[in-house]
This record gives sequence, C-alpha cells and structure tokens, in this order.
Amino acid sequence: MRSAKMKFQVAKQLSNYSHRLINKTKQKSRDRNHHEMVAVEIIMAAAMVAVIVYLYVKRQQRYWARRNVPHLKPEFFYGNTKTLDHTEQLGMIFARFYNELKSSGPLAGVYMYVRPVAVVTDLELVKCVLVKDFQHFTDRGFFYNEVQDPLSAHMFSLPGSKWRSLRQKLSPTFTSGKMKMMFSTIVAAGKQFNDFLEEKVGRESEFEMKDLLARFTTDVIGMCAFGIECNSMKDPDAQFRVMGRKFFEDQRGLVKNVFHNAAPELAKKAGVRAVNKDVADFFLNVVRETIDYRVKNNVKRNDFMDLLIQMRNPKESESGENLLSFNELAAQCFLFYVAGFETSSTLLTWTLYELSLNQSVQEKGRQHVMDVLAKHGGKITYESVNDMIYLDKILNEALRKYPPVPVHFREATKDYQVPDTKITIETGTKVFIPVYGIHHDPAVFPDPERFDPERFSPEQVQKRHPYAWTPFGEGPRICIGLRFGMLQAKVGLLYLLKNYKFGIGKQCKVPLNFDVRSVILSPEGGLWLNVKKIY
Repeated sequence: MRSAKMKFQVAKQLSNYSHRLINKTKQKSRDRNHHEMVAVEIIMAAAMVAVIVYLYVKRQQRYWARRNVPHLKPEFFYGNTKTLDHTEQLGMIFARFYNELKSSGPLAGVYMYVRPVAVVTDLELVKCVLVKDFQHFTDRGFFYNEVQDPLSAHMFSLPGSKWRSLRQKLSPTFTSGKMKMMFSTIVAAGKQFNDFLEEKVGRESEFEMKDLLARFTTDVIGMCAFGIECNSMKDPDAQFRVMGRKFFEDQRGLVKNVFHNAAPELAKKAGVRAVNKDVADFFLNVVRETIDYRVKNNVKRNDFMDLLIQMRNPKESESGENLLSFNELAAQCFLFYVAGFETSSTLLTWTLYELSLNQSVQEKGRQHVMDVLAKHGGKITYESVNDMIYLDKILNEALRKYPPVPVHFREATKDYQVPDTKITIETGTKVFIPVYGIHHDPAVFPDPERFDPERFSPEQVQKRHPYAWTPFGEGPRICIGLRFGMLQAKVGLLYLLKNYKFGIGKQCKVPLNFDVRSVILSPEGGLWLNVKKIY
C-alpha cells in the first residue's frame, strides 16, 4: 500500500510539474506573442507618424504651386535652404534666389524648410512693402520673449502696436539736434582710437583691423549709451566687448533659430531666450547701476542714456504715454549697443578693404578730408564733418557693395493683393527683400563689383529707382539709429584717412570671403592691412 501511495504522489508531482511546465510554456508563448504584437503596433504607429509627417511636408511644400506663384522646386524637408547649415551666408542665399527668380515676376516663392516664404524681386513691390502699403507689413516676424527675456523685446523685434508706441516715444532722441549733442563724445572716442592706432603703427606695420574697428565702435556706444568708459581699445577683453562678441556668437545656433521661427509661441512657453542669460544679466545690471547713479547724483551727460532717463516711468514696472518701464528702457539700450557697434564696425571694415584695393579713391578721400578741415580752421566739428560729402559717397558705396543687413524681413499682418497680379500674400507669410541681390544687380547698378563712390553723386542717385539702395530699410521701420551709425562711421573714417595710409596685407585674402555663420555680412578671418602713419 505504501509503495502504491508513494507512486501515486510521485505521479501527482510529475503531473503538477508537467502542468506547470505546459502553463509556463504557454505563458512564454503568450508573452512572446504580446511583445511581437507590441512591436508591430509600435512599427505601425511609427509608420503612420512618418506617413503623416511626409504628407504634411509635401502639402506644405506645394503651397506656392497650389497658388500658381513662380517658385523654386524644394528639396524634401529642407526646402530651398539646405545651406542654412552654415555653408552659405544668408544674404548670398537670397541673392541667389533673386537672380534665379527676378525674370518671373514681382514676387516669387521659396521654402525655408517647410515654411513658404515670399521673395520680392521688383523694386516697385519693395516700395509697396516698405512704404506705400506698409499697413499690410508692419511686423518683422522676429522672435521675442518679454517675460523671461526682456532685452529681446526691443524696437527691432516688437510687432505692430508695441513697436509703434516705442517708435513714437524714441524718435525724438535721434534727431539731428540730439546727434549734435553727442558729437563731442564720438570725437573723444575717435581721438582715443587714433592715439591707440598711432602707438600700434609704431610697433607693427601689418595687423588685423576688423577687431580694432569693433573695439572703437564699442567704446563709442558704451560712452553714448551708458556714459561708461569701456576701454576696449586698450583692453580687448573688456566686459562690454566680451558680451558683445558673446551675443553675436550665440545667434549662430541653428536649432534655436529654427525653433524661434517655426514655433515662436511654443518657444516662449518653453522659456527659450533670444539673449544669452549671462549677456542679459550683465546689461540689465549696467543699465540699473547707471540709472541709479545718475538719478541719485543728478548727473547729466547729453547722451542716449540721459534722453531715456527723461522718459523713465517712476513706476518702473509700468509704461505709459511717452514713458518707459525699466525693462523697455533696458531693451532699447541693449538694441542701441548691439546694433550700433557691429553694423558700424562692419561698414568701416569693408570700407577700408575697398580703399586698400582702390588707392586712387583712398587718396581722393584723404585729400577731401584735408580740404574740408582747412576750410574749417583745421577743426573737427559737427559742421566740418557734415561738409565731408565725399566720405558719404565712400560709405554709401561700401553699404551698396556690402550691406551689413543683407536681407530685410517683413511679415504680412493681413492679406495683400500684389499689384497687377493674381497673387495674394496671405496673413502670416514671411516676406524677404534680398538687399544684397538688388545691390549687385547689373540692371540696377551697372558693373556692380566695381567700387565707385560716384554712384552716389546727386545726378546718379536721381537716375536710379528710389528703392534700389536700402541698407537701412525704408519707410516707418527704417533704422531709427541710421544718423548715429553714419556719424560714428564718418568720424572714424576721417581720423583713419587723415592720419594713415592703408594697403592690403600679406595675410589678407583677396577677395575676402563672407563669414557664413554670421547674419551680419562680415568678412571671414578678419581684415589684415598694411598701415602707415602719415606725417
């Protein structure tokens, strides 16, 4: 009996084990099937997403075709701007578009990735967009984030009503009368620049000028905007110069810029900044300390900061009629700084490059400076500088050949029917004006690669379309600081021509290449020149 019972128990255990093994095998099979099903579902979901993305991209990139607008055939996803990955400068990209499309009508279409963008190819339409029908194109469409990044909410990037309010408040600070008030400060910076250059020429005959010119304009802006001796001429690592470089280097981030443009509202919610936090903190502190010191000590310097302090709202968190909140005031100071030093120094860099290549123009400019100064008793005054008409021609021709901002940006704020066509520019569409392309069009400027200041004689200007030359923009959103920018460039140029002779250095590449990573039309590798003192 015992033996039979034991056999029964063993058999039962074997049976239980067998059942467990069978169940385990079944469970593994079910798990495997489940994993396989999950994998299949994931693959199907991914395929569905890919199909949806593909269809979305294809639909977006048929935008211009559906509207029968002349356009360039886009590459999938990249559109027509694959070279935005820093292999071609932005101005050159749109100049290429202009040259390929200008015979097809007043406006054509391209794609920045999947976004349809309108390119203006006719000067009459340039006039309409910038001036005549400005009410349809009041915005530039630039990213800004007032709450988390207050310095980005400056006049250049703000839209419609916000821009208009600020423009009305600030326009009185850029009159010719106000420029005359700041003239002595600009001349003081010019003298410092000249003294530094004289000392440098005593030690070296060839050196890089682009950085020196940026340090000169940084000192001018620091003194005029903040009343601060930046000393970047003597110290290239001065904080103002370091922060200026850092800001422009930070603008080169492709992913961030795509995010800004493709999904600005989402970028704001995600706390994405246009101005690096270190740079923003530095400038906010400088503005705060400058205001506090001047108000407490009743300091007046007849500079840009003085003019802004007069518009400061005592309730600093609020703006009002003709009054600025602290953040608004700081943002305009910041714009004045970054726009003023970089564009003006770039203009002077290209001017010296062309004068070094064209010695007869350089000599004519130098003689003109001497003749005008002789008429004014040898003194550099506001009146004598205004009389240096040939310097205006030289600078204008440099701006024609090398516009620092090579593309103007606008965004349609309401639907616009392009005159004499069936084309409608829909609300929200980006509109680009290819300044560099127009400035180098032989039909507009014959022999465009030749540097010829006489293009800007009154007779030649009169012959041209009034919107052929637009380095500062035109209309209500024309650069508010153009008078100041041209004045500091002119003062810098007169000191350079009066005291030095320039030639192409051994380390200078001719022709100079454009820095493809810079939005500003800037030379790659700097500008190496031979510099000799004139005694």
